[in-house]
Amino acid sequence: MTNKQLKELKDTLWATADQLRANSGLKSTEYAEPILGLIFLRFAEVKYSKFEAAINAEYEKNKGTRMERPKHEIAIEKCGFYLPDEAKYDYLLNLPESEDLAGKVKAAMEMLEQYTAELADTLPKDVYYSVNSEDDPLVLSKLLRNFKDIPADVQLDIFGEIYEYFLSKFALAEGQGGGEFFTPSTVVRYMVEVLAPTEGKILDPACGSGGMFVQTAHYIEHHKKNGKQMNLRAYGVEKTGATVKLAKMNLVLNNVRGTITWANSYYRDPYDSFGKFDYVMANPPFNVDDVELDQVKNQPRFNTYGVPQKKTKNKKKDAKETVPNANYLWINMFATALNENGRAALVMANSASDAGHSEKDIRIKLIKSGIISQMVTLPSNMFTSVTLPATLWFFDKAKKNKDEILFIDARNIFTQINRAQRKFSDEQIKNLGIITRLYEGKTEEYEALLQEYRDRLAAAPDISDDEDNPPKSYWQEQIDWLIERFPDGKYVDVIGLCKVAKLDGEDGIIDQDYSLNPGRYVGVVIEDDGMTEEEFKAEMLNLQAELESLNKEAEELESKIVENLRGMFR
Repeated sequence: MTNKQLKELKDTLWATADQLRANSGLKSTEYAEPILGLIFLRFAEVKYSKFEAAINAEYEKNKGTRMERPKHEIAIEKCGFYLPDEAKYDYLLNLPESEDLAGKVKAAMEMLEQYTAELADTLPKDVYYSVNSEDDPLVLSKLLRNFKDIPADVQLDIFGEIYEYFLSKFALAEGQGGGEFFTPSTVVRYMVEVLAPTEGKILDPACGSGGMFVQTAHYIEHHKKNGKQMNLRAYGVEKTGATVKLAKMNLVLNNVRGTITWANSYYRDPYDSFGKFDYVMANPPFNVDDVELDQVKNQPRFNTYGVPQKKTKNKKKDAKETVPNANYLWINMFATALNENGRAALVMANSASDAGHSEKDIRIKLIKSGIISQMVTLPSNMFTSVTLPATLWFFDKAKKNKDEILFIDARNIFTQINRAQRKFSDEQIKNLGIITRLYEGKTEEYEALLQEYRDRLAAAPDISDDEDNPPKSYWQEQIDWLIERFPDGKYVDVIGLCKVAKLDGEDGIIDQDYSLNPGRYVGVVIEDDGMTEEEFKAEMLNLQAELESLNKEAEELESKIVENLRGMFR
């Protein structure tokens, strides 16, 4: 499915759902739950259909023998959940109008929960009795027909994108910041590309709908060798109860084993995280300033590198002291949750890279510990409803060169989706990711990527406007991008893109006052216009004269317009 087709599908689904919302018996704040539940059912059938033949074949093969197993056990093993016939979307869609449709949908949800422990008490049920109204008793039926438009051959990770799209729409409609929930999938994919996870335990202490876990699982599945079983266990924390349920649904659909806990990560540590995890990933909320200091200051996960504190005490009587900003609580949490070989990636506000006072003291300790492996500045407008610029922080407890950090400025690397939104293309993710691989000395991966592009170049059409099958010129651009920057297939600093900065030395990290802002290190490319100094001065004088002439002309036109307007009302 192309970007254009996906956007059209999301817009169509939302427009229909939003129109029906006005006709239901639910408040606007209640409507998200039943709609997202139906989308889940539709995707559940899409996924189950891909495994159903194999499930039935194995069941029939051993039926009546000592090896016979219940069909739901086989289904859970192969697909991650069991979908009885009465819980299938098509079954519900084709029920006659005389049936109690709300009751049937509830029964379908209960059957899914019955056979899949991870979904226990998760799916919406009784709310479907309130969807219809006296004015329109067919709202639920119309919604079912609406979501049937989700193609049966759609990729399962698009489920997450549609979920996120709907959730952000609901949040914006309710006057909330929709961007606080989710990270764009291409940003997550780049984070995973840098971490290059293999197996183990992964923590997301602000997991939202579970997108970090899903993309990590996709990466491992794609890169695993010899048919090896994926061994990944996800541990998520989410403070919003409704979003916890969405994350559980997302994990089940994508066959990710794990646990999602409803808790506030500032005050509860449900997995006793200190030093326990192979990977930590999250996009935590930025710049939270109301976390109570007394509840965090004595926790090792927050105070190992220092707790952010205000310069002056709160003078209000009986007022509880709060941290000045929770950004460094999250940063501390990531650093301390890693085991001896652990790696982490988090999204953080740009301001944290240069924050002062107590936050600077924490940053200095982190830098000197050698845990920070990489800093990446993202392009603007990468997030659906939040324009705040962001930086990716990467940690590596087993990093060899602890006296240096890789800085990447990716602000000019993006693909424009529309006027307000950008993303990384697949190739931009690979190109940025290969910088990390080269820095790690993995030159064979650089050669493999070049060969992949050359193969695509050879098979590509000369001319094409299909984004899923770009022309030869596109693939040549990818090859040129790599060779121009890394001609010898080895890591080198590239002005305006990447630089390895040492702790000591001229223009080193200490010399830059312990800033972690990539822009302070990578520099900018100054284009050579080919002019001499005298030619440049002459050009500027000509431009100035032209500007003065245009300003004078504008003044004359303005006078004429005013005069004409006055004439109209005399």
